[in-house]
Amino acid sequence: MAGGEETPEHPTHLVFDVGAATDRGAIRELNEDSYLAREPVFAVADGMGGHEAGEVASGLCIEALADEDMLVPGQPVTMLDVVLAVRRADWAIREATGSRAGTTLAAAFSAQDDEGAPAWIVANVGDSRVYVTDHGEFDQITVDHSEVWELVARGEITREEARVHPRRNVVTRALGTGYDADPDLWLLPAFPGQRLLVCSDGLTTELEDLEIASILRRNPTSQGAADALVAAALESGGRDNVTVVVVGVEAAVDDAAPVSEG
Repeated sequence: MAGGEETPEHPTHLVFDVGAATDRGAIRELNEDSYLAREPVFAVADGMGGHEAGEVASGLCIEALADEDMLVPGQPVTMLDVVLAVRRADWAIREATGSRAGTTLAAAFSAQDDEGAPAWIVANVGDSRVYVTDHGEFDQITVDHSEVWELVARGEITREEARVHPRRNVVTRALGTGYDADPDLWLLPAFPGQRLLVCSDGLTTELEDLEIASILRRNPTSQGAADALVAAALESGGRDNVTVVVVGVEAAVDDAAPVSEG
């Protein structure tokens, strides 16, 4: 390196502990959920349409997110990447099913903020969710696109009543249906000790948030937590397909740190 030339500053890279589990549930004949749990994309899609069309829709959604341009370890995903991938998914589903099937999507993407610090881009369409645990707090990041969530937002029903409401499965936004399919987006800081949960509504209609948070606390590994969450949803009734992806941020590695030579 020429004298006086400064070494470029590299962002810190995070190390993830990832777990995932899915089950068709106790009643459904098919599992129409699909998921992706591979850095930098952690996503769950809940297909709708029946007669295997929902399975096709969720699968096409995940295929769009699994594009090789998105899955480059260590390369941050941008909000534009996310929006374009979601639009590709929406178009592919409409082409394949004639807009007769759709899917929800909830996802977290490893990214950077404007200053190059590690971050998450969280996206959702429909009523699948992303939660985050941070210093003992357990918070829902996404906002459901559903009829019952609109009732909750207006104060007409409680969150507990929403879980058993007869129209709890009616979504107001989905991919592949020909209606509004643009995702809601959030940018969150990412740091060691943090934990994210991405899940279909087969989990959240069976378990309250306090139950979910308790299971996450009791299971320190991401795979153990994912398995325990699915098992608890099945034990509680398993009336729908249930899928979860758990991502723990374990450590930060300074990409600019010198490598020791033997």
